[in-house]
Amino acid sequence: MQFANVISIQMISYPNAKINIGLHIINKREDGFHNIETVFYPIGFVDVLECKVNKYGAPSQKCALIAGGIKVTGDLADNLVVRAYESLNQQFDLPPVVIYLEKRIPTGAGLGGGSSDAAYTLKGLNDLFALKLNNKILMQHAAKLGSDCTFFIENKPAYLFGKGHELQPIDMNLGGYYFMLFKPEFHSNTALAYKHATPRGQLIEKESVKHWITKPIETWKAHLFNDFESSVFSVNKDGAQIKDWLYKQGAVYAAMSGSGSSIFGLFQDKPKLKGGMQKYLVHEQYL
Repeated sequence: MQFANVISIQMISYPNAKINIGLHIINKREDGFHNIETVFYPIGFVDVLECKVNKYGAPSQKCALIAGGIKVTGDLADNLVVRAYESLNQQFDLPPVVIYLEKRIPTGAGLGGGSSDAAYTLKGLNDLFALKLNNKILMQHAAKLGSDCTFFIENKPAYLFGKGHELQPIDMNLGGYYFMLFKPEFHSNTALAYKHATPRGQLIEKESVKHWITKPIETWKAHLFNDFESSVFSVNKDGAQIKDWLYKQGAVYAAMSGSGSSIFGLFQDKPKLKGGMQKYLVHEQYL
C-alpha cells in the first residue's frame, strides 16, 4: 500500500474511560476465563493520544511510544498501544510512527483506560493512513488485544457477556445525571479479584444486569450489583467507605467499576459533598 499522500498528517484523539453498571460473575469456563455479564457506559474522563509519522524511525522500532502524565508501568514496547500498531502493521506494513500518550486515566481502577488507548490507536492509525477499515474490521483487531478493547471502537453503551468479548449495543442514556468518580490509593489486581470472588453459578434472567438496566435508576441500588465488590472491599476498606458515603451524600446509585478500585456515584444534581472522602475525587461531569 502506498502512503505518500497521507504521511504528513498527524492525528490527536482523546481515549475515554468507561464504567461498569452492574457486573455479575456467572461461572468459570473450561478455558480458565469466567463468564460474566455487565454494562459498559462511556464517560468523559480522557487520556490524550497523538499519532504521527516518524520519518526518522528505525526499522527495528517502527512504533515509538512516549508516555507522560500518570506513570505507565511495564515495558513500553509491550504496551497495548504498541501492540495495536503491530496488529495493523502485520496487514499493511505501515510507515514508522511515534505515539505520544498523556496518561490521565488511572490504572488498576476498572476504567478501561489501557483498552481505550489501544482502540483509539487503531482508529487513529486507520484515519492517519486512510486504511478505510470499517468498525467491524477494527473490532476484530481490537479483540486480539483484550476483552475490553472492542467496546471502545464504537464507544456506545453496550451489554457485554461471555468472556466480555461479546457485546450488544443497548439504548441507554444517563444524560442529565451528575457523575462523580473517586479513586482510592488502593491498586486493584484483576486476577486476584477473580480468584477471591464467588461466581453466581448460573444466569437468572429476572436477576440479570440486562433485566435491571432497563428499570428506573432508583431501583438499581437494590438489584444491580458488582460481584467484585465483596472480594475487593475486603482488602480495600476505603472503597467500601466511599460507596457508603456516596449514598449518604444523596447518590441515587453508587458502585465500584470493573474489578476496581474506582467508585462512582450518580446524582440527580451536583451535590455539595461533606466529609474527608472528597480527597479521592478524580473526575466529575454532567453525563
